[in-house]
Amino acid sequence: MRAIGYRSVGDASQLEDVELPDPSPSGRDLLVEVQATSVNPVDTKVRRRQGPDEGEEVKVLGYDVAGVVREVGADVTAFSVGDEVWYAGSIVRPGANSELHLVDERIVSRRPSSLSVAEAAALPLTAITAWELLFDRLGVERGGGEGRTLLVVGAAGGVGSVLVQLAATQTRLRVVGTASRPETQEWVRSLGAHDVVDHSSSLVEELRAIGVDGVELVAALTHTDQHWDQLVEALAPQGRIGVIDDPVGGLDVMPLKGKSGSLAWELMFTRSTFRTDDMAEQGALLGEVARLVDEGVLRTTTSVTDPGVISAATLREAHEFIESGRAVGKVVLAGWPA
Repeated sequence: MRAIGYRSVGDASQLEDVELPDPSPSGRDLLVEVQATSVNPVDTKVRRRQGPDEGEEVKVLGYDVAGVVREVGADVTAFSVGDEVWYAGSIVRPGANSELHLVDERIVSRRPSSLSVAEAAALPLTAITAWELLFDRLGVERGGGEGRTLLVVGAAGGVGSVLVQLAATQTRLRVVGTASRPETQEWVRSLGAHDVVDHSSSLVEELRAIGVDGVELVAALTHTDQHWDQLVEALAPQGRIGVIDDPVGGLDVMPLKGKSGSLAWELMFTRSTFRTDDMAEQGALLGEVARLVDEGVLRTTTSVTDPGVISAATLREAHEFIESGRAVGKVVLAGWPA
């Protein structure tokens, strides 16, 4: 099968087209034909830090998939050959930048029927991250949150674009997103944010300007180390901060003590990495997201109307674009070169 991988850590130029043996499913695995995939910041981070595993010549990245089940393992119960599915894969298994991909059925669901494969591929990883961050880590109940404010830092990115929609439609929170450019600010408003503030300025002052003296909930999605002091100052007593990025040098959590503030990390790969007892919750929540999409409650977050094919050349461009910090929503690739 065709795939895209790299042999040594480094910049995006390391990505190359390769041929690999077709994988074969066993146990609870599905063998999925990859029709579309998207690029996430985690792809670029792994590429810079982690080379091929022992016994591998190349490392294949890619986690988001919209595809079709081609074979099933002997213990599979929920899917059949021909099912159209979507999922975000596992960081401890070979990635999905390949024509065929193995994935545990518990983290898979049927994809929305109302989206194209490219539109669907934009959502799984970011939808899982946003869902787990909002409902599991920050502890918001669906339909709850009245009287509280959620600050989403980096609201125009992939996770932020889903999180704003989930919070605006599935809770009663006041949703405040941050964005620094006119086009990203407009994007965040279009997703349902009640207010948008500029994270390139003082967040505390920006929040006070819209009448918010303290936020009960913070979703810190990007550059958390740069915003940390402002986030702690803006946090209301007994508030909660959820973090998904990799703060340079770590975070000093002691300033949270005076406010009895809580800090929670979210990594959507935790359940699949440790094969937790609730691993199937990811498949279930993706099924719920698919339902919300088909009902018109949530929309795709891809900003690309004509995605490129899946190849080393297009992946190199996508990685570089993600690393530039200019991306709005998600970058998607669909189909394979003829």
